[in-house]
Amino acid sequence: MPFRATPESGRARRVSFHCFVSALPVGTRHPRDSRAAVGASGRRRLCALVLPLIIALWPGEVPAHDPSAWGGLFRTRDAGVTWLHVNPGSFVSGALALAVSPMNPNHLLLATDSGVSRSRNGGRDWEIEGPGVLIGPAFAAAFDVDGERALVSGASALFRNDGDRWRPIQTPTRAAPARALVSGFVRGRVYLVGRTGLFRSDDWGRTWLGVGDELQAEHVSMLILPPDRPDEVYAVAGGRLWASTDGARSWRRLDGGLPAGGVEVVALDPSDSRRLLAVAAGQAFRSDDQGRRWRPVGVPIPERPVVARAVVVSGRVILIATDRGVYRSPDEGDRWELPSESLPAHLVAGLLVRDPVSPAMRHLARTNYRG
Repeated sequence: MPFRATPESGRARRVSFHCFVSALPVGTRHPRDSRAAVGASGRRRLCALVLPLIIALWPGEVPAHDPSAWGGLFRTRDAGVTWLHVNPGSFVSGALALAVSPMNPNHLLLATDSGVSRSRNGGRDWEIEGPGVLIGPAFAAAFDVDGERALVSGASALFRNDGDRWRPIQTPTRAAPARALVSGFVRGRVYLVGRTGLFRSDDWGRTWLGVGDELQAEHVSMLILPPDRPDEVYAVAGGRLWASTDGARSWRRLDGGLPAGGVEVVALDPSDSRRLLAVAAGQAFRSDDQGRRWRPVGVPIPERPVVARAVVVSGRVILIATDRGVYRSPDEGDRWELPSESLPAHLVAGLLVRDPVSPAMRHLARTNYRG
């Protein structure tokens, strides 16, 4: 039986985002009052942000979900001013990843700690996906550029769907569970950020090539790709920013002007893919030349220390998801404000996925986890 979310009221704005809130890594302590000086209202606003071309990850172990918490998928059409709970009453467990079809932004795959659900109408109705096959938690999901083929990562295996049914496929050694699956903007190309290592496939998961040996780190914490330059890849690993111009075959560091070993997240500006925004130690930095030179922008995020989980840019608006909540700047970092009251109380932020057709639409999924 499909389950239905409360429909949105009012007229849709031109652009929208889907916001995805996820979890504290195992071993992370609950943020106490001494570390959450933003107060109760600040602790209510914890969401994770990512573009369809950005995946934000966590180093460390797979998080453990707190079943007493509630979470789900949220959407903003006004660059983070307000959020709508897309699936109220539908998901009470952990939402871990979201894939938006590049051909149809209403076609969604939501990976949770209890399985995978699919919506073909923008989250108003959901159906359990792959019953009997996709059993247990799912940690990552991705659509191919055709919008039909899809991949999902389970706890110990990868699954592929070519438009008909789900079937298990080869998983690279020591990669399961995959921490992220990122479509490469070329038919059949996909990147897999593994439990350890980084891998690329050019045949939609039939074979895999390890491409992360030069990154000098066991974990990749973020991977982004410009949609207009499919061989260009940016990765955050070991607190450093890396770039490749040959499909991740070779890498070079691009963190000159950034705090050494302190890079947490990075994003592309959708209005100019040569422009990058990074966050380190609560401060936003900007590069206008594809990461060669960096300069700080605006003022630091208030109530530091914070750990950034993801960052997105929409015009002059910057959204940064942190372990304290989601901070929003309407003026390129000159001022920071906490997000709206439309987000519920949770512990940390997860991922933000951008609608590939509507540049300002984003989905946020959030859940509560115990350390």
